[in-house]
Amino acid sequence: MRHKNNIKNFLVNYLQNLNTSILKSDIKNIERAAMEIKKVSEKKNTIFVCGNGGSAAISNHYVCDYSKFLRQHSNLKPKVISLSSSMETITAVANDFSYDKVFKYQAESLFEKNDLLIIISSSGNSKNIQEVLKYAKKKKVKTIGFSGFDGGYLKKNCNISIHVNAKNYGISEDAHHILMHMILQYLVDYLKKNK
Repeated sequence: MRHKNNIKNFLVNYLQNLNTSILKSDIKNIERAAMEIKKVSEKKNTIFVCGNGGSAAISNHYVCDYSKFLRQHSNLKPKVISLSSSMETITAVANDFSYDKVFKYQAESLFEKNDLLIIISSSGNSKNIQEVLKYAKKKKVKTIGFSGFDGGYLKKNCNISIHVNAKNYGISEDAHHILMHMILQYLVDYLKKNK
């Protein structure tokens, strides 16, 4: 019984921290991010997403949910590509050049002006994140950054910063995943109400 109470207390505390972290995020920037995704989709430009580790999994989830759910429930047909999805490309670039280049190298072949890059990084400081962010600026590709901890380089240098002030990788990644789903469902609701 004592063990169950410990688990319950831990769960309640975890969920409270997660909830607080999300609600303390910049709501105006979350709205700006949603409208930027809408605009890029309407103009038929491409949305790119990237991240490392757990953030790579969230990046790949964007492709599924935005390509399928957003199209299914609205008149948008977003083009969404994850730079984290091709293990073959990532390992080839990392092996032959550097892991720091795995996203930038792909971007050099794919980015066009007025595309959008969504970057997910708990620390905001990974070298490959910094490299692709610098390249996006050079190509005039707008960037949305989901960061945690103190936000790092990503928070300071992306166009639209969605910073989750969590000092825990699990809470940071959970918050980014929830916000991905929330923005998606908000967009569907917004588009239905503004036909």
